Amino acid sequence: MDFYGATPLAELPSHVTICEVGPRDGLQNEKTSIPTAVKVELIERLADAGHTIIEATSTVHPKWVPQLADAEEVLRRLDRRDGVRYPVLVPNLRGLERALDLGVTEIAVFASATESFAKANLNRTVGESLEMFAPVVARAREAGLAVRGYVSMCWGDPWEGEVAPEQVVPVAARLLELGCTELSLGDTIGVATPGRVVALLDALRHHEIRTDQLAVHFHDTYGQALANTLIALRHGITTVDASAGGLGGCPFAGSATGNLATEDLLWQLDGLGIHTGVDLGKLVETSNWLAGELGRPSPSRTVQALSK
Repeated sequence: MDFYGATPLAELPSHVTICEVGPRDGLQNEKTSIPTAVKVELIERLADAGHTIIEATSTVHPKWVPQLADAEEVLRRLDRRDGVRYPVLVPNLRGLERALDLGVTEIAVFASATESFAKANLNRTVGESLEMFAPVVARAREAGLAVRGYVSMCWGDPWEGEVAPEQVVPVAARLLELGCTELSLGDTIGVATPGRVVALLDALRHHEIRTDQLAVHFHDTYGQALANTLIALRHGITTVDASAGGLGGCPFAGSATGNLATEDLLWQLDGLGIHTGVDLGKLVETSNWLAGELGRPSPSRTVQALSK
């Protein structure tokens, strides 16, 4: 594998944690049913590549996300390794209880910064959805689980247009009040640009929400995901969500295209001398294998370049 050396830049962290969301967010919108064995192998390959956080699946009802209907079987078959975290997205208390019965030690809940998406995704207002999550987070924290809170539509919404920082801050603050241990700021339809990323991070900091409580989750609809990530790192973020091979989208937002590809992120971070613990070569092999299972090439530029 070609590598052209590392040159650090000032004001960047020495270490970045990658939250690998491919097995859940990356696969959830696939139209063709993917065998459980493939999902389990994907998770185990990602761990082999050095990932320490791999979002495994979701206990959402199969009616809403059919691709994840085998969540319980995936978790039963998975060889969970020491030192690797396998968070599971849960929609409600019933989903949490299913997760607890399966020995899950970390969960995520999925909130929205906008009323339109809260209605489309959860069939509730923003306020109603946050109150629905209150007992979920409380029960999870009581059981000793870490809880990640996703905040979707942080910069734009397909129905409402631009989303101002003032609209995101109360949702983020409420999730932390409920007991979430981390927040992931989602650019669900990929419309953010670096200045707007900084504006939101500054607004959150102004309201005493620390950057070490935050992660970023960018989609690459307009090719801005890496630029947005770099500016977020320069403003204190050290956890970045990404999806192997750039897979992903949102079944409830038709304009949401692929996630930031983990390989593209790694090429940038490796070139900056930022440690992640993830082996790019092994990850490229994994994404090529997965592309074969899905019957189409990976959209990741780095996977394409290193596979020639």
